[in-house]
Amino acid sequence: MKRFVFALLLVSAPLFSFSQQLSKEEKKLIERIDKNYQETLQLLEEVVNMNSGSLNLEGVREVGRVFEREFQKIGFQTEWVDVPAEVKRAGHFVATRKGSKGKKLFLIGHLDTVFEKDMPFTPFTWLNDSTATGQGANDMKGGDVLVLASLKAMHELGLLEDRTITVYFNGDEESTGNGNLSRQDFIARAKTHDLALAYETAQGFGGATVARRGASGWTLKTSGKQGHSSGVFGQNAGYGAIYEAARILNEFREALAGEKYLTFNPGQIVGGSDVNINSSTGAGSSLGKTNIVARETIVTGDLRFLGEAQKEAARAKMREIVAKNLHQTDAEITFSDGIPSMEPTPGNYALAEVLSQVSQDLGYGPVKPGDPGSRGAGDISFVSSFIDSLDGLGASGSGAHAPGETINMKQFPTLIKRNTILLYRLTR
Repeated sequence: MKRFVFALLLVSAPLFSFSQQLSKEEKKLIERIDKNYQETLQLLEEVVNMNSGSLNLEGVREVGRVFEREFQKIGFQTEWVDVPAEVKRAGHFVATRKGSKGKKLFLIGHLDTVFEKDMPFTPFTWLNDSTATGQGANDMKGGDVLVLASLKAMHELGLLEDRTITVYFNGDEESTGNGNLSRQDFIARAKTHDLALAYETAQGFGGATVARRGASGWTLKTSGKQGHSSGVFGQNAGYGAIYEAARILNEFREALAGEKYLTFNPGQIVGGSDVNINSSTGAGSSLGKTNIVARETIVTGDLRFLGEAQKEAARAKMREIVAKNLHQTDAEITFSDGIPSMEPTPGNYALAEVLSQVSQDLGYGPVKPGDPGSRGAGDISFVSSFIDSLDGLGASGSGAHAPGETINMKQFPTLIKRNTILLYRLTR
């Protein structure tokens, strides 16, 4: 009911009907973004030049301390949220302001990147006058800095007074240690707000994310009767563990490939007479010979989906396939939940309409909701089931998670301006 009421407010209430002219306060905000832009660039370079791979706990905390410094300057209360030791992650940065006016906003980012300390380091570097590169430049340190720049401009003009805003930058989005433990505080705080906005990579000016697929994991273990390879396929030796794993994977593909929004990827396979996979490091080992029928195989993979119904239906079909064993083999599959999906809702679409109006008022053109299949899992999915949400509001760029990751520096200041006006209007 809350979602539906808010959707109607966005569409019909005068509060959300904007003229094509920016207000006096909005024009001042645009000017303030320009005035502060060199400081914004300096902050972006500072945080990009800090390695904060998800497993580099001190690096993640170091980036958090930079944002602690900056948010305290603009009147936010800051804290570091530790996670249980068994999660093996750094924790999360939180900045808050509390008030009684306007919508209560929950702004989501993350401090970590996929680039760990033992990987080649790419510092913030200008490639030309409109493009820069650096680790996590668009995913998502650019988005984090964009949030700060918007709120800084609003603070300097006195526009955050008596408003409720929580900024929550997680420290393990790229490699969540244990979602059930790591996201408890995140979820609890989000429930006290009206709207959630997340700052993963923007799809330029023309797209917004109203839905994201979820991600979960699976582990397949097959076993066979170890023996001499000359007897393979026979009554006594059977097919062995590797053939059984190959059968199952191929039947997964035949039965489920092509279903809209569903993907299932076997990311690692180890087979032989004795095998092992370290779940923490991903390292695998195998002992075997070409003249031995394999006794063990382990396959690990992920399953991506839109909505719990699709996830559960896929899992049921996979279990059915696993149960049809080849002669003298056995198999079992287990599933682990990761990040839920962000399903498209009327409230999410209504938020996208507000963003589109802001974009048009600024002269950037309309914004359209993007294809849910184009975005992977994200932190906003942990809260989108109970709070109207919008993602893809951060920096734009290309090559996320790759050594040559770039940020579009031509679009960066205008995306900051768009976000600033969006926050201003939502908090009025």
